[in-house]
Amino acid sequence: MTVRVPAKVNLQLGVGPIRDDGYHDLVNVFHAVSLFDEVTVEPAAAPEVRVQAAPYSRVSVADVPADQDNLAARAARLVAGRLGVDAHAAIRIRKAIPVAGGMAGGSADAAAALVACARLWDDRDEPVLDRASLVELGAELGSDVPFAVLGGTAVGVGRGERLTPALTRGTFHWVFATADGGLSTPAVYAECDRLRAEEGTEAGGAPAARVSEPLMTALATGDAKGLGAALANDLQPAALALRPSLGRVLDAGRELGAVGALVSGSGPTCAFLAEDEEDAADLAEALDGAGVAAQVLRAYGPVPGATVV
Repeated sequence: MTVRVPAKVNLQLGVGPIRDDGYHDLVNVFHAVSLFDEVTVEPAAAPEVRVQAAPYSRVSVADVPADQDNLAARAARLVAGRLGVDAHAAIRIRKAIPVAGGMAGGSADAAAALVACARLWDDRDEPVLDRASLVELGAELGSDVPFAVLGGTAVGVGRGERLTPALTRGTFHWVFATADGGLSTPAVYAECDRLRAEEGTEAGGAPAARVSEPLMTALATGDAKGLGAALANDLQPAALALRPSLGRVLDAGRELGAVGALVSGSGPTCAFLAEDEEDAADLAEALDGAGVAAQVLRAYGPVPGATVV
């Protein structure tokens, strides 16, 4: 069973106060884009995980765990436990989503494994694990996993795992500039807290995050310029503090014609919104020529979530 699953970009990432459980209250506007990993699951005598870069990709998979600590393997065990079967599966992951790049590649693989294992092991006429059930299971694995199951565009609250689909009209065209080496998500959140404390805003007293009305209006009307102006990421100052070179990448994209620019999630991938497909092609070529990124990728969104192929 092979499942294709998309990367995401956070159109808005609002980071609120730290909760009692140690997580931050978030408002996340997720948007699935056409950079895909593929996860294949097949029966095996014992659990096994293999990870490789997709043939057309220059993604480095050296830091992706190829053992039972991989989030996809954890997803397989979760599905097996829910269905009461042995979690004996060979999982092959072909990656094209940047690793540790703020685009939820690991969460995407977990979502794909949830869908693949449920389809492989649950052959009832009325499956125990439907799509809604898999979204709920995904929340046990990580905050970004439920959205990777769902796809499209959605608003996530809580840790980001409670999702409401967002009205989106048309297609938006993106250019992504990847960086050498990743950024640790916990480290970026810790730096966000440190910066807020330094500015006099204690982490626990950070303002509540709210959905941006201009952003939601731009999505509903298909307004690329309006969406670009409304893009926002509360983690961006922390990512720039840890990786100052990202500031030069963002500046380059804006100067080369992007209608919107931000660090994707916890970084270090930078996302640029173009007005249309032709502008995206021109922007990608110019960014590549500027030499400010390890790799420049084009994509469009929204696209569906984890899908059997």
